Amino acid sequence: MIPLMKNAFLHEEETKKALSEFILQAKRLSMDAKCKEFEIEFARKQCVRHAVLFNSGGSANLAMIQSAKNLGLLKYGDKIGFSALTWSTNVMPIIQLGMKPIAVDCDPSTLNSMSTHLLDTLRNHKIRAFFITNVLGFAGDLAKIKQVCEENDILLFEDNCESLGSELPEGKTGNFGLASSFSFFVSHHMSTIEGGMAITNDDEFAEMLRITRANGWDRNLTPKQQEKWRKKYNIESEFYSKYTFFDLGFNLRPTEITGFLGLFQMQFLDANLKTREENHRRLEKKLQENPDFVVLNRSHIKKFSPFAFVVTCKTPELKEKYLARFVEAGIEVRPIIAGNMQNQPFYKKYVEDIVAVPGAEFLHNNAFYCGNYPELTKEDLATIEDCLEKQL
Repeated sequence: MIPLMKNAFLHEEETKKALSEFILQAKRLSMDAKCKEFEIEFARKQCVRHAVLFNSGGSANLAMIQSAKNLGLLKYGDKIGFSALTWSTNVMPIIQLGMKPIAVDCDPSTLNSMSTHLLDTLRNHKIRAFFITNVLGFAGDLAKIKQVCEENDILLFEDNCESLGSELPEGKTGNFGLASSFSFFVSHHMSTIEGGMAITNDDEFAEMLRITRANGWDRNLTPKQQEKWRKKYNIESEFYSKYTFFDLGFNLRPTEITGFLGLFQMQFLDANLKTREENHRRLEKKLQENPDFVVLNRSHIKKFSPFAFVVTCKTPELKEKYLARFVEAGIEVRPIIAGNMQNQPFYKKYVEDIVAVPGAEFLHNNAFYCGNYPELTKEDLATIEDCLEKQL
């Protein structure tokens, strides 16, 4: 069996031992100093001003949309564009917070929504924001997408949960919009078991993310920020300020275990990404030899951080044949994330405005992926290569 992932952590034994020692010595396990340290280190690594740690990447997505509403950047009834090929937690907050999702198609050769797709959407819909997903380590032409958004007064958010470490010539994925999210779930580039991060260069937005993360109160703000909020609402008592809630929020806080694991795993991140890319190049070379497959285009990506290995077949019939071959070989496989999101039961229940997305539908019907991670052995890679041979 070649599973989607083999271990919860990179350097699993070393990490578990260090975690055990930390738990035994820690005076506090609720969100505290280790979470803050991880935020600072992650922001430095991503080259941004602010990083705010959450209990999951999905929570980070929810908090970004709620924070935008709290700041008056979004309102009930706004149309929000989103990548049609995405994960549920990219779309559900749009619906849950009273806005209208509009699917934006993608290019099967890049897996991602491109600026041309956004422009096509704008011909029929006036959207207030675009929540793009950088799919499986790939990305669209984010610099052009950012330009289109700026020219049309559209807020840009990125779900970068699957593309930690990828870079375009214009910058790191995740750094093109107002804010972006990352996931540290066990199958992602870096694991804290559960966990996620939101990043931004906007001071006010980072402040609101911290308010939204913790029930709407100000406990995790700086003293200067606390003074501003308390003065605005005439909260003069330190006693009552402890339970004063300034805006809409949730309890999306991580624990010190999340912070510790994040800090500990970051030392292995660069080597992890390097091995993933080496694995991908090897498998990609084999895939390119087979005319049954669509070769993905990453020529516009400067640094590639593959999340998994994608197999895109030219027809649904070929997909079924190769899918069966992978399964018979004991290789765990998955659809291309949620496929065309408009096909999902929850979407059909809550959204009336269904749009044509032929690119996402093509991937929905013709593609799947298997795991790609440092623990894959030479034998594992050879097994996957065998499955990529021309189907007779």
